[in-house]
Amino acid sequence: MSLRFQALNSLSAKNSSNEYSTKITAIFAENVFTSQTARSFLSDEAYKSLMASIKSAQKIDRSMAAQIANGLRAWAESKGVTHFTHWFQPLTGTTAEKHDSFFTLKSDGTPIEQFEGDALVQQEPDASSFPSGGIRATFEARGYTAWDPSSPAFIMDIGYGKTLCIPTIFVSYTGESLDYKAPLLKALEALNKSAVDVCNYFDKNITRVTPTLGWEQEYFVVDEGLFNARPDLVMCGRTVFGHSPAKGQQLEDHYFGSIPERVYAFMRDYENESYKLGIPLRTRHNEVAPAQFECAPIFEEVNVAVDHNTLLMDVMTRVAARHGLRVLLHEKPFAGINGSGKHNNWSMATDTGVNLLAPGKTPKTNLMFLTFFVNTIKAVHDYADLLRASIASASNDFRLGANEAPPAIISVFIGQYLTKVLQDVKERVGGKFDEQDESMLKMDIHRSIPELLMDNTDRNRTSPFAFTGNKFEFRAVGSTANCANPMTVLNTIMAATLKQFKKDVDGLIEKGEKKEIAILHTIREYIVGSEKALFEGDGYSAEWEKEAESRGLANVKTTPLALDAMVTEKSMKLFTDNNIYSHVELEARHEIELEKYIKKVQIESRLMAELATSHILPAAIKHQNTLIENLRGLKEAGLDKEALARPAATIKKLSTHINVVSQHVEEMIEARKKCNSLTDTREMALAYCSDVKEKHFDELRYHVDKLEQLVDDKEWYLPKYREILFLR
Repeated sequence: MSLRFQALNSLSAKNSSNEYSTKITAIFAENVFTSQTARSFLSDEAYKSLMASIKSAQKIDRSMAAQIANGLRAWAESKGVTHFTHWFQPLTGTTAEKHDSFFTLKSDGTPIEQFEGDALVQQEPDASSFPSGGIRATFEARGYTAWDPSSPAFIMDIGYGKTLCIPTIFVSYTGESLDYKAPLLKALEALNKSAVDVCNYFDKNITRVTPTLGWEQEYFVVDEGLFNARPDLVMCGRTVFGHSPAKGQQLEDHYFGSIPERVYAFMRDYENESYKLGIPLRTRHNEVAPAQFECAPIFEEVNVAVDHNTLLMDVMTRVAARHGLRVLLHEKPFAGINGSGKHNNWSMATDTGVNLLAPGKTPKTNLMFLTFFVNTIKAVHDYADLLRASIASASNDFRLGANEAPPAIISVFIGQYLTKVLQDVKERVGGKFDEQDESMLKMDIHRSIPELLMDNTDRNRTSPFAFTGNKFEFRAVGSTANCANPMTVLNTIMAATLKQFKKDVDGLIEKGEKKEIAILHTIREYIVGSEKALFEGDGYSAEWEKEAESRGLANVKTTPLALDAMVTEKSMKLFTDNNIYSHVELEARHEIELEKYIKKVQIESRLMAELATSHILPAAIKHQNTLIENLRGLKEAGLDKEALARPAATIKKLSTHINVVSQHVEEMIEARKKCNSLTDTREMALAYCSDVKEKHFDELRYHVDKLEQLVDDKEWYLPKYREILFLR
C-alpha cells in the first residue's frame, strides 16, 4: 500500500485534544526573564545596569554582566534548566543555537553549576558553516555571538528538556555582521536619532522614538501522514505538482469560518507555549484558502517583535508534530489558491506616548503627523527598489502579483481623504504660504488640514504598502521571511529621509522662514516629488501594470533582478552613511541571497525530476499499459472503429503527456548542468531563473497535472489537493 493510502486510512483515527482553563495572564511570560523577574533575582546595582542598557542602549560593564549571569542562572535553575545557549538568527533564514551546560569541574575535580558573565556576554560558534557571502573562508572558522540585552532571555521548554536562551547578534572574527539582528539594531538607532531631531520641532520633551511592529503570520495546516507522502512538501515546503480540486476557495466559505476541531486544539497548544514565552498573540482565524490560517500579536518594539516572530515559527512547527499535523510556512504551497504572507504593520512611538502615524486633534499634532506621514511616502518612493529587494526570495516570487498578493510594483495607498489633504497642501495658491496662512497655522494649521480621524481610509488589500489608520502595512513580506530584513531597510530609508527633511527645513529657517511655514514648504515639496508612488486602485489589474510603467515605477518580477538594488551606488551610500552595512557586508548579503535563490530552484528542479521519474511516469505508464490491454481486448471482441476511437484517444493523450514530461525532465537536467558550469553567482541565478524555472517548471507541471486527471486514482502515489486541503 502506498504512503498516500496509508495516510488516508489512518486519518479517521486521529484526534487532538487539550485542556487549557488557565487565564492567559496567569502564564504570560512565565518563561521570560522580564524586568519584574530581574528585580527579584538581581541586586539593585545589576538591575539598574540592565535597565539602563535596555532603555538607553548603554553598554553593560563586564563586572555587572557577572552579577546578571548569576541571577539568570538562579532563575533558570529554579525552573529546572540545566543548559544555556546563545540564540541567534544567521542568514540561513532559520534560528541557531549551541547548548552548553551550567555544569563544570573545579581544578580539584569538584562538580559545580556555574554561569559566568563572559559566557553571557560573548560566545564563539563556528562561523565557517553559516552563509557569509565570501567574508569567511571554510578554514576561517572564528565568529562571535554577543548578547542583546534589549531582547529578554527566555526558557525554551522542549519535551523533557529546558534551555535558557540568550538572544544575541552574530558577527565574524573581523566584525562584519552575519545575521539579521545586528543591522536591524543599527537601523533602529539610526531612525531614533533622525526622528527625535524632527520631533523636537514640535515637542522638546521627546528624547526617544521607538519603531513598532505588529506582524500577521499566515500559514497552512495539513495532516502529517499526507505531508510525509508528498516528497515535495517534505523537501521544498510546497507542492511542485498537483491538479486543482473541483472545490478550492471559490465559495469563500473558509474565510473567518469555524476553526476545525483538530486545528483548534493545535492553535490553543501553540498559543499557550507562545504566551509562556511572552509572545502577545491576540488574533486567530481561518484565512481565505482551505487549510489556511492566521495569527497576529499586539504591537511591540521592532527588535522584540522580530525575535517573537522567528520564535513563533519554531514553536508552531514543533507543536504541530504533537497533534499529527504539519505547518506549511511557504509563500505558495499550493497552486490555484491563495498563498501566505506576513504583513508587517509598522509605526513609530515617542517616549512621551505619541504614535507619530496617528492623526492628532490639535494643529500642532496634526502637523507632526503630516510630517512623518509624508516622509514615509517619500522614503518608499525614493527607495522602492530596496524595499522590493528586501522581500525578494525564490518562494515569494510564486506569490507576488498573484491574485492574493500585492504586485512586485511598490506603491503606497493612503485613501481618498488623505489624498485630498495632500492635494490641498500641494496646491496652495501662488505656490507659497503667506502671512494669512501663518495666522491660519496658529488656529488650525490651514484650511486643508481639519481634525483628522484615525480610521479615515478604507483598506486596500492589493497595495504592497498601505496606510491603515495609524500605521503603514507592508503587505508584500513573505510568510517565511525574517521580518528583520524588510524592517532594517524600512527603518534605514526612513532615517535617511528624516535626516534630509531636517536639513531642508533648517535651510529654510536659516533664510528667515518661520518654523511652521518652513515645515509646510518642505512637506509640499516632498508630496510633489513622491506622488507618483501613490495609487488607490486595484494593484492586481493589468491596467495598473501599464500605468505604473508610464509613471516610471519598476516592476521587477524575479528575485535575481530585484536583488541588484542591494549593491547600487545609491544603496551603498544609504547604508554606509547610516552605519548599517559596510560595502563588504552589502556585497556579501547580495551574494548570499543569490546563492539561496540558486539552491532553492536547484532543489525544486531536482525534486521535480525525481518525482516525475519515480512517481508520475511509472503510474502513468502502468495505467497506459492497462488501457492498451483493454483496447486489445475490445479489438479482439470485434468492436468497430467508432467504438475503439475513444479509448484509443485516451491512450494517445496519456502518451503525449508522458512524452512531454520525459522530454522536459531531460532538458531540465541538461539546463541545470549548464547553469552549474557558470562561475558568476548572479549569472548563475539569472540562468536558473530563465533556463530552468521559467522554461520548465510550469510546462512540466501542466502535463503532470493532466496525467493526474487521467491515471487511475488507485495507481496515483501522491496525495491529491482535495485530500491534503480538506482532510484532517
